[in-house]
Amino acid sequence: MSGVYARRIGVVVASVALAATSGLLTAPTAQAAMPTPVAASTARTYLSQLTVKAEGSSSGYSRDLFPHWITQSGACDTREVVLKRDGTNVTQNSSCTAVSGSWYSEYDGATWSAASDLDIDHMVPLAEAWRSGASSWTTAQRQSFANDLTRPQLIAVTDNVNQSKGDQDPSTWLPSRTAYRCTYARAWVHVKHYYNLTVDSAEKSALQSVLNGC
Repeated sequence: MSGVYARRIGVVVASVALAATSGLLTAPTAQAAMPTPVAASTARTYLSQLTVKAEGSSSGYSRDLFPHWITQSGACDTREVVLKRDGTNVTQNSSCTAVSGSWYSEYDGATWSAASDLDIDHMVPLAEAWRSGASSWTTAQRQSFANDLTRPQLIAVTDNVNQSKGDQDPSTWLPSRTAYRCTYARAWVHVKHYYNLTVDSAEKSALQSVLNGC
């Protein structure tokens, strides 16, 4: 997986370098979004395939067991890669820190001009993953999960909104911006299905309700 990341970032770096050396070229437009989750119909199928099981214990859980943010390329760690990806006109310094740009938070509809106002949310929270099967993973597997740029698992959002979400699942927390709830549910199921994590009954019911309205 790290090789994929390196190739992807290498292409971006090469494109930017080429654009910088030619007045005829412009830098590629920022994606300004996390990877697109599966369609609602696929998410409903995936949800039906997930194992329904009461949540496990949080005993032994620590964020340190999910190493993040790891270096992705050069001085850029996962957080900075996501800030660059999810923002508009993002400028980074030599340390890869975002020093300017604009970010739209899909969860609450707020727009920010300072990277410090953004958190990188784990769509499926680390503690939720721990209680849903990740407690039996290796540290390497947990690191891949915590830094996954390929699935719709990481997104830049308003920091206090991310903090209010905490480690809750969709049965107790959904984005206040209702227009995003379908995407949120699709992404949640996409990630849980890919990583073969379980769902509890209340979580499944909440996801079914959202997806049935998509």
